[in-house]
Amino acid sequence: MGRSSKDKRDIYYRLAKEEGWRARSAFKLLQLNEDFDLFSGVSKVVDLCAAPGSWSQVLSRKLIEEKQDEEGEKPKIVAVDLQAMAPLPGVIQIQGDITKTSTANQIISHFEGEHADLVICDGAPDVTGLHDIDEYIQGQLLLAALNITTHVLKPGGNFVAKIFRGKDVSLLYAQLKVFFPTVTICKPRSSRNSSIESFVVCQGYAPPQGYKPTMSNPLLDSHQNPDFNSLEGVNRIVVPFLACGDLSAYDSDQTYKLDVQEGKEYTSLPPTQGPIDPPYKTACFLKKNTMLASQQASCTTTSSSELQNTGNIKGN
Repeated sequence: MGRSSKDKRDIYYRLAKEEGWRARSAFKLLQLNEDFDLFSGVSKVVDLCAAPGSWSQVLSRKLIEEKQDEEGEKPKIVAVDLQAMAPLPGVIQIQGDITKTSTANQIISHFEGEHADLVICDGAPDVTGLHDIDEYIQGQLLLAALNITTHVLKPGGNFVAKIFRGKDVSLLYAQLKVFFPTVTICKPRSSRNSSIESFVVCQGYAPPQGYKPTMSNPLLDSHQNPDFNSLEGVNRIVVPFLACGDLSAYDSDQTYKLDVQEGKEYTSLPPTQGPIDPPYKTACFLKKNTMLASQQASCTTTSSSELQNTGNIKGN
């Protein structure tokens, strides 16, 4: 969670730094847990598309740090992402592809052959601003997460994932209903009203009888039923939508004054965990050295690794 122009107005952004969260998205999982009691009786959790680690950080605090004195099975948390992620207490990290069976097997191996009680996924593509494209790509990412979930989630377990709500997501909802008897679309209070994101909470994993998980076949095939919206009756699934929180909570699109200490003006804090290897590292170096707009910068092909060797680039 880096600095941005919204630093002075986004209450959840500032609260995240005050409370030591890596990103404001931590509040989304906390608020989902308040409504659905996701962590109750959970000892094995998988966090897909975990970087930069705010959801894994919530799991680490709620399942490990706050229950370290309790007796019983010690929780295990496995975080998976293609990108590197800074370490977290009690969190096992896998840098892998969620579309590969080897990743699923690696997750299960950390649970000693058993399956997870809960799978969560806050992953999202780099949005383009073209909603139809963004919704399609996010839908495919959710299906990839669902696909690997069928390999690692135990019967009766829960699955939570980000979803972009659009006009053509009915088939996606119905696909989730194939595996979960209870599917709810939820909008946490900390999710901006201006954002099309919501979260799908799937409870009570119950795959069809005889179903065998496979990574080879796509779960969503619009060619089989291109006009799903024309279906009626029991063939058409209508998923309930739930808005979390009430009017007493913060509005994520409004500006608030953050009173950390009475009589003391709020000071913006640096990110709790800075990016490990940001793609904009070279641009930051050029800007700091007034080279960004120069002819030299426009013509150079110096790689970020070569710039690293100069000793002038730091981790952020």
